[in-house]
Amino acid sequence: MKAIVHEGVSGIKGLRLREINDTSPGPGEVKIRIRAAGLNHRDLFLMDSRSQTDEPLIIGSDGAGVVDAVGEGVTELATGTEVIINPSLNWPITDEVPRHLAIVGGPSPGTFAEYITVPAHNALPKPRYLSWEEAGGLPLSALTAYRLLFTKGGLQSGQHVFIPGIGGGVATYAMMMARAAGATVTVSSRSEYKRNKALQHGAHYAVDSAGDWSAAWNGDRADLILDSIGPATFHKYWDIVKPNGRIVVFGASSGDHLTIPMRALFFPQINVLGSSMGSSEEFRAMLQFMESHQLRPIVDSTFPLQEAARAVARMQLGEQYGNIVLTVNE
Repeated sequence: MKAIVHEGVSGIKGLRLREINDTSPGPGEVKIRIRAAGLNHRDLFLMDSRSQTDEPLIIGSDGAGVVDAVGEGVTELATGTEVIINPSLNWPITDEVPRHLAIVGGPSPGTFAEYITVPAHNALPKPRYLSWEEAGGLPLSALTAYRLLFTKGGLQSGQHVFIPGIGGGVATYAMMMARAAGATVTVSSRSEYKRNKALQHGAHYAVDSAGDWSAAWNGDRADLILDSIGPATFHKYWDIVKPNGRIVVFGASSGDHLTIPMRALFFPQINVLGSSMGSSEEFRAMLQFMESHQLRPIVDSTFPLQEAARAVARMQLGEQYGNIVLTVNE
């Protein structure tokens, strides 16, 4: 089968289109013929962290396709079933967070290939209203957004959510889900284009990342802030979060180390929480939420599998608004 393999050198230059041996599903597994696979920033971080001594790896955590074969003992899925892949391999129960997360696409083989074999319980029926491109880019970002908002963020209807750095998959899913849940949604970006796109897709307010945030929404402080940026913006949150508000951190694009003004944390009772990905329980709940509100993923662009390097380069430049998706087995 054809697959996008990372090998030999770190970064995007290590991507290769290869013919590799196919696999058959073992007991409890299913083999899926991939139709679409989505990119994530995790793919960039993974490629940058790899070296020439690492074994070749098929990257990609997101995907959707058709069950091609089932292993011994699999009764819940049949060949021909259209499925979406839950990339979280070892986290069944929400409250039982594993010490080390196992994720499709590193260290196990990923979705940037014509076929993938995964545990049967990680393949769920694809929502029928979604296209292949929409479903292929959905899993990891939407799962992360769902956990951020509802499990960790405790979002309630009528509350105010602030999402800095709109444009990537997690942020756009969080914006749509929060709006569907009845929240007021404010986003920020340095890009006027991305701010305007966010307003078109349901954000109530969109502010310049370098501007005066609080003035932009009439001083109504945020109940919940979703942070993926870190030091570059974190110092501004203390002025816009409500007493007893929540800041949920799921990334660190500007660095790992923060200086926190302790009195700004404990006097107003602010909760700072960490979150990443989500459980199998949350994945099912996320799909039900998406379907009940008929939410459609925002697809920024699509590329054929053999042009994966071009797709990754677009993500590396930060130009996208929504999901970047590879089409496979068209």
